[in-house]
Amino acid sequence: MMNREALSVVLLSPRNPLNIGAAARAMSNFGFPHLRIVNAYEVAYQEARSAVNASAILASSEQYNNIEEAVKDCTLVVGTTSLGHRDLQLPLHRLEMAGRLISEAAVNGRVALMFGSEKFGMSNREMAYCHWLTRIPTREEHQSMNLGQAVSICLYELIRSDEAVFREPEPLTPATAEELHRFTELLLEATRESGFMNPKTAESTEAKIRRMVNRLAIPARDVVTWQGILRQVLWKVRGA
Repeated sequence: MMNREALSVVLLSPRNPLNIGAAARAMSNFGFPHLRIVNAYEVAYQEARSAVNASAILASSEQYNNIEEAVKDCTLVVGTTSLGHRDLQLPLHRLEMAGRLISEAAVNGRVALMFGSEKFGMSNREMAYCHWLTRIPTREEHQSMNLGQAVSICLYELIRSDEAVFREPEPLTPATAEELHRFTELLLEATRESGFMNPKTAESTEAKIRRMVNRLAIPARDVVTWQGILRQVLWKVRGA
């Protein structure tokens, strides 16, 4: 399980308050409390922090003038990037693998997950502070993503678990033979009143309907609903 306290999301030179807010919202959604912002455009940063309903993530976020200070306590620094046409000088892992590696590193040390500016992404100089890089496998025609979206996807991958326990719905109580009998009698009555039942083949049709009802395996709570429906149908047919 991912140690959320051991990870810091680091935004490099963000300029759009909406993007900063969206990133903070994603962190709050997935339970990652530590946001560090490097060389923020001050107007955008303050606008995001003073926004109505600003989250605790923004209120407790930390500002840094450079990457060195922002990641100095981290034992692993991971940068996010699209492939583009640049010659990457660092190992590049798809996000699925990156999630596992980051979770392992967060057991014994602090991890920084860095995102570049909205317009230019991470520069080669900024990447030089990273141990390795990761990318979201977007299509080639549209490689870059909105900052808030990218943070959301990366953080989701960190908490996703193939071994997660799925909640099974509570088993439904099957109807008893008596309950099914009452339902079937109403159904047969409706077929007779509506003209569906052919008197010449009534016996075989009735047996077929009883077998069909048994195959449906109707839960007890649904039998009550079906009985109400059939009573209403009979009332309408008889009043026509």
